[in-house]
Amino acid sequence: MIIPKLHYIAEGDSPKAILENIQKACTSGAELVRLGMENASEKKVLKISKEAIKITTHYQTRLIISGFYKVAKEIKADGVYLEKTDSCPTLVRKHLFSWQSIGGSANTLADCEALLDKEIDYINLGPFKSDVTNNDLSPALGIKGYTAITDVLKTPKPILGFGGITLEDVPDLLKAEISGIAVSKAITQDFDSIKTFNKLLNASSTLEQRHTFE
Repeated sequence: MIIPKLHYIAEGDSPKAILENIQKACTSGAELVRLGMENASEKKVLKISKEAIKITTHYQTRLIISGFYKVAKEIKADGVYLEKTDSCPTLVRKHLFSWQSIGGSANTLADCEALLDKEIDYINLGPFKSDVTNNDLSPALGIKGYTAITDVLKTPKPILGFGGITLEDVPDLLKAEISGIAVSKAITQDFDSIKTFNKLLNASSTLEQRHTFE
């Protein structure tokens, strides 16, 4: 299963704004969009997801649903992304189609190892920078934190960075053997940046395997 290197986490103040941003991301060349709606009901997420997948399917962009794995299965999304507080990946795997991917969130080496035991397809490791506006109170890892984990964690599964990542951060993240990134704000502020992110990540679909650096 090939996991794109750039994940756009769709955001917006309203369902309409979220869907507009998904549309903009798709027209700007996003390979994968993640739909996460904090504090929304499953019914509401299902409604928005049905609209979102019409857009992403048209552009052949992958759609990942945060948390609501039953919604992901119902609309046949490409996969589901699980925060630490969501259901266990092993349990979720039993409910999904075999081709659907599962990503998990980690902040420490122990988190990563626990996720790898649960057969996830990729790990989002972070946050890279601390974000006061986010409810995530996990300590920011920075480049040193990432390097400390990737030096020890030898896995073919992609490790993606997240948390306040901008274009300037990408070269250092790649040196830390982070294989991809999940970005929200930097892309929402400038959808044209998707092309630059892809270029920096060398994110053509043929090169989506984890890089080893000499």
